Amino acid sequence: MRTSVKLASGGTALALAAAGCGTATVRARHVAAYENSPVGYASMGDGTTGGAGGTTVTVSSAAQFARYANASGRYVIRVTGTLALAGMQRVGSDKTIIGTGTSGRISGGGLTLRGSRNVIIRNLTFTGSGDDAVNIEESARNIWIDHNDLSGARDGLLDVKRGSDLITVSWNRFHRQDKTALLGHSDGNGSQDRGRLRVTYVHNWFDGTGQRHPRVRFANPVHVLNNYYSGIGSYGVASTEGAGVYVERNHFENTARPTVAQTGDSAPGNIRLLDNHLVGSGTPVSRNPGSVAAIPYPYIPDGAPAVKSVVTAGAGVGKV
Repeated sequence: MRTSVKLASGGTALALAAAGCGTATVRARHVAAYENSPVGYASMGDGTTGGAGGTTVTVSSAAQFARYANASGRYVIRVTGTLALAGMQRVGSDKTIIGTGTSGRISGGGLTLRGSRNVIIRNLTFTGSGDDAVNIEESARNIWIDHNDLSGARDGLLDVKRGSDLITVSWNRFHRQDKTALLGHSDGNGSQDRGRLRVTYVHNWFDGTGQRHPRVRFANPVHVLNNYYSGIGSYGVASTEGAGVYVERNHFENTARPTVAQTGDSAPGNIRLLDNHLVGSGTPVSRNPGSVAAIPYPYIPDGAPAVKSVVTAGAGVGKV
C-alpha cells in the first residue's frame, strides 16, 4: 500500500508500509524538509491536529499564555517573545503552541501535558526550566513535539511517562543537558506502561548531551529513526525492562556507547539495529532483536550517511 505524504517544502514523498522492521524504501535526501503533519505514532489513533479549526491567539506574557493553554476548546497559541514561567504550566487538550519566527521562548519553567489529548508543540526555544522542559504524563495521547530547541533544564528536557502513548518527537535540537529524553519513569510502573509509551523519535539532533536519547522502559516498539548523535557523554539509546527499541539509520558521531540494553538497576531490554552510521563511535549493542515488534505505520527513511547534513540543516527553530 502506498500513501502520499506532502511536505511543507512543496515536495511529495512516498511512504511505504513497513511490513516488519526495516523494509521501507530508503530516500537519499540532501535538502531538509519538514512535514505538515506528524509521521510515526502521532499519526495513529485519532491523529494529531492540535488546535486546528479553533481560535488563533497571539501571546507575549506568561499570564496571557496561562489564560489559553489550559482553557477548554481548540486554540492555536502563537508565542512571540519570552514567556517567563514560574513553574510547570499545564497544557490542555486540542492545542497547538507554536513560536513565531525565532522569537518564541519559554524560560524558567516548562510545559506539562497531564492526560491531554491532541497537542502540538512547535518552533519554541526552551531554556532554564527549574524542572523539565516538557513533561508528558498520565495517559496523554496523540502528542507531536516538533522543531524545538531544548536545553538547560534542572531535571530532563523531555519526559514521557505514566501510560502516555502515540507520540512523535521530530526535528528537535537537544543540547546543554545531561538527562535528555526519558521514556517510562519507573521500573515498578509496568502495569500502566506496557502496551503504551509508543514514541517515534525522528530527525532529532542530540548535540553533546549526556544520556537518555531515549532511555526506555516497557514500550515495544519504540522507533528511533534518522537521528544525529554528536559527542554523546554517557550513552545514546537505552532499552530496559523488556522494552523493544528499533534503532534505524541513525548517525552516531563521537559516541562511545551508541546503544545499551541495561542501565541503572533496571532489567535488560531488547534492541534491533539496522544500517546505523558510525563515526568515531563504539559498537552498538543488539539484544534479542527478534523480540522487537514490527513498526506499525508507513514511513520512508533517509539513508544514514545523509542524516547528519539533513538533521543539522533542518532541526531546531525557525524552520517551520
